[in-house]
Amino acid sequence: MLLTTGIIYFLYILLKIYISVMEIGYVSREKGETPVILLPSNYVKAARYKIASERMSILSDFVDYGMFLFWIGFGLRWLDSVVMIDDVLLKSVVYLLSFLGINYLVSLPFEIYKSFFLDKKFGFSNISPKLFITDQMKSILLTSIFGGGVIYVIAMIIQKFESWWLYGFGVVFLLILFINMIYPTLIAPIFNKFEILKDEDLKSSIENLLQKSGLKASGVFTIDASKRDNRLNAYFGGLGKSKRVVLYDTLIKKLSKNELLAVLGHELGHFKHRDIFKNIFMMGGLMFLMFYIFGNLPVELFNAVGVVKTPYAVLAMFLLFSPILSFLFMPIFGLVSRANEYAADEYGAECEDEVSLANALEKLANENKSFPKSHPVYIFFYFTHPPLVERLKRLGKKI
Repeated sequence: MLLTTGIIYFLYILLKIYISVMEIGYVSREKGETPVILLPSNYVKAARYKIASERMSILSDFVDYGMFLFWIGFGLRWLDSVVMIDDVLLKSVVYLLSFLGINYLVSLPFEIYKSFFLDKKFGFSNISPKLFITDQMKSILLTSIFGGGVIYVIAMIIQKFESWWLYGFGVVFLLILFINMIYPTLIAPIFNKFEILKDEDLKSSIENLLQKSGLKASGVFTIDASKRDNRLNAYFGGLGKSKRVVLYDTLIKKLSKNELLAVLGHELGHFKHRDIFKNIFMMGGLMFLMFYIFGNLPVELFNAVGVVKTPYAVLAMFLLFSPILSFLFMPIFGLVSRANEYAADEYGAECEDEVSLANALEKLANENKSFPKSHPVYIFFYFTHPPLVERLKRLGKKI
């Protein structure tokens, strides 16, 4: 049993590394070709950034596999002996938070390297050490409070119900809906400063756009994204009355009014087509499958690892193996998402015009240094948006 799980995880890591190697080779070849969409200097820079990111990803995959071997071969058993708490529910919270904490510390050097070396080298990151530490502390605090609460509830359900996976799924799915509802008004402001859009002319145009699409938002806001990163973005966040339009301050500085309205029109297309709810329920379907599988793991697997089938051991197995299932379902989610993006582009072009949206997408690619080409296998597994070349062609742009 232990050998089988090890082989499955090894094949999962091997596939991820293979995809990254194919992408590195593809981008390395395309880097020397005639630039498309991006300016020549940005084209080469975007290719170099993409290659460097994938190399870091490969190293991260090796570390992930090492951590998997550690937990399966020794770590879960060791942590069980270290956390000496009699109350099973309390022990589940401490055990799982310790599990997450150790994984966090192992992955932290990669995050530090990306924020302070890789992204700064290519002109993306503006984050200071103080802000980075503050962000990390806030994230740890939120995880400890809310994550600890969720672990306690799920552990209690595991202990009380034979078909715990069904009740556990219901609780977690409702929690996801709740988080989506409160995120823009309660969680996001913990990390960014939100301000009502001050440009009255732009604000009026956006409100007219919202009214035409039938979206009732609680306001149009800007956030101080530039204190961390120079990339451009905008989004509609929240569910129900918490819905709001959020513009990065970097986006407002770089796009013209028509281009910005076209981008917002694209985001409104997702609202019109109910893509947010589609994504939530697709994710719910995957989560249901995960809970069913991990709710019916054989006792032999736990025996092979050297732990008793307790609530915290079950949840640890869930955390260890769920990335494999998520990865295998990514192509399905990607296929649906890419189709949704094309439909949203059509709506964005209707809200403003095709030229404005195409110009905005080109500016976004140049400012974000997004390499416009990728290997087909990489697109198949990872792309939630269609390749930019294809999107621009759909908008009538000659590439």
